[in-house]
Amino acid sequence: MIFDAHADIWTDVTNKRQKGFVDIIKNHHLDRFNKGDIGGGIFVIWIDPPYDKDPFNRTLEMLKESSVEILENKDIIKIIREKSDIEKAISEEKLAIIIGLEGLSAIGKDVNLLYPLYMYGVRHASLTWNEENELATGVKGSSDRGLTKYGKEAVKKMEKLGMIVDVSHLNERSFWDLYDVATKPFIASHSNCKALCDVPRNLTNEQLKAIAESGGVVGVNAFKDFVHKEDDKKDIEYLANHIDYMVDIIGINHVGFGFDFFEYLEEESVSTFASGGGFGPKGFEDASKAQNIIEILKSRGYKEEDIEKIKYKNFFRIIRDIL
Repeated sequence: MIFDAHADIWTDVTNKRQKGFVDIIKNHHLDRFNKGDIGGGIFVIWIDPPYDKDPFNRTLEMLKESSVEILENKDIIKIIREKSDIEKAISEEKLAIIIGLEGLSAIGKDVNLLYPLYMYGVRHASLTWNEENELATGVKGSSDRGLTKYGKEAVKKMEKLGMIVDVSHLNERSFWDLYDVATKPFIASHSNCKALCDVPRNLTNEQLKAIAESGGVVGVNAFKDFVHKEDDKKDIEYLANHIDYMVDIIGINHVGFGFDFFEYLEEESVSTFASGGGFGPKGFEDASKAQNIIEILKSRGYKEEDIEKIKYKNFFRIIRDIL
C-alpha cells in the first residue's frame, strides 16, 4: 500500500457536500485510490481561496462537512487518532486517514484552539499555507519575517499534544525558526528539491538535512511545477529524480510520498496558484497512476524493503513516534 502524506480531500468533500452531493470519497476518490493502491494518507483541511478571507468560519464549515462524511462512511474510513489505529485500519481494510490542517490561519493568536481541534481528531498541522498569518510566514510572505511568539507556542503545544508538525509552505526564515524550537521529528509533507527545481516551495539541501536530523520525513510532491522548470521535463522520470536526490542527500529512512494531487478542486481556487491544467507530471496525472512511480523505482534498482519505506513505512514510523 501507499500512504499519501498530502491530499486536499476535505476541501473537495466540503465543496461537493455544500452542492448536495454525498459520499464524496466513495463516489469521487475511492476508485483512483484503489487503482493506485493508496491505502491512506493525511487528508487536510485547506482554506481554499476565496474562503481564505474568513478562515475561522470556513474551517468550521469544513469540520462540519467532513464530520458528516466520516460518520456516514465508516465502512471505508478509519481516522487515525492514536498509533494503534494504524493496525486497526489495515486489519479492517479501511483507508487509514490522518486529519490534518494545511495552515492554522483560522486560530489567529489563540493557540489554545489547538485543544478542541485535537479533540475533534486533528493530528497534523502546518502553521501556514502560502500566506503570512499570526503564527508564521509562508513562501509568499516577507523573507524577513519568520515565526511569531504565537507560532513558537503553537509548535510547543502541538508537540505536547502529539500532533505532527509540518514545514511545507513555510518560508526559509520560518523554517529555521521552527527548527530551533522543535524538539521532536517534523515533516515536510509535500515538498521537492530546490537543487533540481528552484522554486520557493522546494527545499534546499540544508533544509532536507535538517528534517532528517530531526528524525522526520519529506514527502515527494507530484505537482508538475515543482518537478522541473522546463515543460518538456515535467514528467514522472524527473519526479523520480527528486526521490533519487533525496535518498542520496538524507537517506532512505527520510523519504516518502506527499503527492498533492488536486485535479478535482474547483477552478476558482486552483487558479490562484496554478494554471494551464494537467497539474500532475506526464505519466503521473492523478492518484490512479501511483503504481507508475513504484515501477520506476524498481527499474532504478531500489530494493523491495526500501520501496516499502518510501511507500508507507517511513511515515508510519513518524505517526507512531508522535501520536
